[in-house]
Amino acid sequence: MKKPARLDVDAILDDPGTRIIVCCGAGGVGKTTTAAALGLRAAERGRCAVVLTVDPARRLAQSMGLTELDNTPRLVSSPEGDGQLYAMMLDMKRTFDEIIEAHADPVRARQILSNPFYQSLSSSFSGTQEYMAMEKLGQLRRSDEWDLIIVDTPPSRSALDFLDAPERLGRFLDGRFIKLLTAPAKAGGRSAFRLLNVGFGLMAGAMTKLLGAQVIKDLQTFVSALDAVFGGFRQRAEMTYRLLQAPGTAFVVVAAPERDAMREASYFVERLAEERMPLAGLVVNRVHESPAPALSAARSAAAAEDLESRGEHELTAAVLRLHAGRMQLAARESREQEHFVSAHPTVPVVQVRAMSEDVHDLSGLRQIGTLLATA
Repeated sequence: MKKPARLDVDAILDDPGTRIIVCCGAGGVGKTTTAAALGLRAAERGRCAVVLTVDPARRLAQSMGLTELDNTPRLVSSPEGDGQLYAMMLDMKRTFDEIIEAHADPVRARQILSNPFYQSLSSSFSGTQEYMAMEKLGQLRRSDEWDLIIVDTPPSRSALDFLDAPERLGRFLDGRFIKLLTAPAKAGGRSAFRLLNVGFGLMAGAMTKLLGAQVIKDLQTFVSALDAVFGGFRQRAEMTYRLLQAPGTAFVVVAAPERDAMREASYFVERLAEERMPLAGLVVNRVHESPAPALSAARSAAAAEDLESRGEHELTAAVLRLHAGRMQLAARESREQEHFVSAHPTVPVVQVRAMSEDVHDLSGLRQIGTLLATA
């Protein structure tokens, strides 16, 4: 099988036209580490970079020598080279609050922020995290303080849900139930409950009976207050979506050389193509190699069996068994990668060999960056 083109990481990082890198992939494949390593390498090659993680894990802060990350970019101390590196972790509720405070007058903002329905929506509504990631990415890009933004997307197959989040939130606000609740406020003058009971009869009565009058009132207050600021939400989300389709963006799909993760990688590649998002390539993390690739698994196992049958060199036999297992694992991983390459022959690929220990500091991130660039 023809080998795929190699993903040239340094060419992407060194190109001043590259302004956004989005790392996506299944959970547990090393997206956070990859994003941090790319950010550090970019800074050490002269870029002013910020890494935005949407993953609530604390690994990024620890590996960068920071005690914590929050919704404000923090400077990472002393990367080598002329650039600068910042890191932050998305706080979706704080981001939502900032949007309300920025785009509503003080009275309306207080109404929204204190409303129980807003508090629930801003912290637990499906898609809110992804929507706020879009908002924060747009804010960072509009500020123009960094010439490279690297986004570490949420763990799981829903890592591309941030592409769908604006539409999903729009559908929620345009739904029949929400329109039913906003209709009284838009009619003007009359009591919301009076209009509901007259205009919608049994439905209003059933809703009130089911949910309670105070719940309905809180929901109406929330929806009518939010309605005035949501037009801006949609407009900004559409601008960020177009930004993700622009030539200055590069999507990097991250996978482990395992069946499920490689299938997810195929899903991401196909979805990005459907959305006309610029794909840079695939990073295959934690690839296992052997220091003696010329010694096959079969020969190694046979030699171990021969030694064991004679009761000789038990330690050597154990090492041979270990080597056989390692070669079998490498063969399985190679087959999984071949399936991906067969389905997506034009996608550039880079492999990063498995490390002997977890990355927990800048030195480890620097080593991953070197592997990404020189593998």
